[in-house]
Amino acid sequence: MNNLKTHITVIAIISFFIVLQTGCGGDSKESNSSNETQSMMNNSSGLTEWELESGFGPVKKKLNLGPIDPTMAAEGEKIFESKCASCHKLDERYTGPAQRNVLQRVTPEFFMNTVLNPDENLEKHPHSKEMLAQYMTKMTNQNVTLKDARALLEYFRVLDEELKNNTTPKK
Repeated sequence: MNNLKTHITVIAIISFFIVLQTGCGGDSKESNSSNETQSMMNNSSGLTEWELESGFGPVKKKLNLGPIDPTMAAEGEKIFESKCASCHKLDERYTGPAQRNVLQRVTPEFFMNTVLNPDENLEKHPHSKEMLAQYMTKMTNQNVTLKDARALLEYFRVLDEELKNNTTPKK
């Protein structure tokens, strides 16, 4: 009889935890999927919140930027001059938009994904489509590496700091 009570108690405890697990959210994959669906329903583009903020490309999670790396920023400036400056100026509209304040307009993740994957962003992202409509020129894929895109981001972080600190901008 004692053995039967112990069995019933164990089964009741296990059942309680199963009900508790299921009632409190269950599988996180299901929860994430429903959150993405809800997010897509809340905007007219059909994109998830991540896609809206970060665009499409290899950067799939929030960047942990840390302090600005001056060496990487200097390399980013060289890359900008060699690959970007034919279409972008820092302080004026040209073939593409002015770039000095780009990080005040888009997230670092969106910036990198656009530089690394302009074609898909032009096809799918509302901001990129808006830029295409405004400038009437597609952003050229410059085939930059992830390292190059990160260096460009660092360069624009320096420019952004100069703007925030009201210091005299370079160039």
